[in-house]
Amino acid sequence: MFKWVYAILSRKQKMEPLSLEQKRGIVIEPDPETHNPTKKWDKLKVKQPWQSVTLVDPATGPVADDCVRFVCISDTHAKLFKVADRIPDGDVLLHAGDFTNIGWPGEVKEFNEILGRLPHKHKIVIAGNHDLTFDDQMIAENPKGLEIFGLNLERVKTYLTSEGVSNTKDLLTNCVYLEDASIELCGIKIHGSPWQPEYFDWGFNLPRGQPCLTKWNRIPCDTDILITHSPPLGHGDKCYDGVRAGCLELLNTIQKRVQPKFNIFGHIHEGYGCSTDGVTTYINASTCTLQYKPTNPPIVFDFPLPPGHTKDEAIARLV
Repeated sequence: MFKWVYAILSRKQKMEPLSLEQKRGIVIEPDPETHNPTKKWDKLKVKQPWQSVTLVDPATGPVADDCVRFVCISDTHAKLFKVADRIPDGDVLLHAGDFTNIGWPGEVKEFNEILGRLPHKHKIVIAGNHDLTFDDQMIAENPKGLEIFGLNLERVKTYLTSEGVSNTKDLLTNCVYLEDASIELCGIKIHGSPWQPEYFDWGFNLPRGQPCLTKWNRIPCDTDILITHSPPLGHGDKCYDGVRAGCLELLNTIQKRVQPKFNIFGHIHEGYGCSTDGVTTYINASTCTLQYKPTNPPIVFDFPLPPGHTKDEAIARLV
């Protein structure tokens, strides 16, 4: 398990937690400067309660009975087989998307088979922009867009038929797949969403501003752990060229309305690592580096069991 070392935030900077009643009364509006995230972050960071979290030691001590251990990975890009034996055990494995290169069903099938061999009792997965065949809207509205990436829709359908399924998502039998959906596990509420601000011609793309915010508005305000493929602005989103790729509306949703304990994401490989605003811990769990080498270790955290709950409880789908 990675030990966490939190730098102490000053009282002036520290984000103040909101009550559930306060959260329910908050409405987030699109920011007029959302289309220039790098410039916007330069303005925000002066007053933002931001602090890096240092990963000190990947120790693998026993999990306490009163905690649920989460193991976080992302952006494995059809290379999970290369790192499977290095993924530490835990109660729950979280994957924040881009488990394939282009969403070819064969990649999904292999990913699912490897998941089935991992020891974690629960595996929770969302899609990312590379998992093209998971984007139903893209398939319906722009099937020729798949051909840019070498995907032929008829070949995809033929493969799925040979596997006895009609949708690529049906190949994920060894995990819980979340797409703008929530579950409750051991009293811990988890929401997953695959979207990100427009990124070339990949899947799950949305224009910045209201289109992204509409998706984030579906995140329940009592979410404890939020899994997104996109990073929020300012946390694990800095590209190699210095450009910020994170979503401002996601940051505002997290800080001003939802305030989850953890936000796990990937997408920007070079943003791997952790930071905190004093309320939410942000985890870029990208396994692959900028060069697509799967060398970044999984990130592990323990979440205290809520009162009245046990680790024997089954996953419950939330409306």
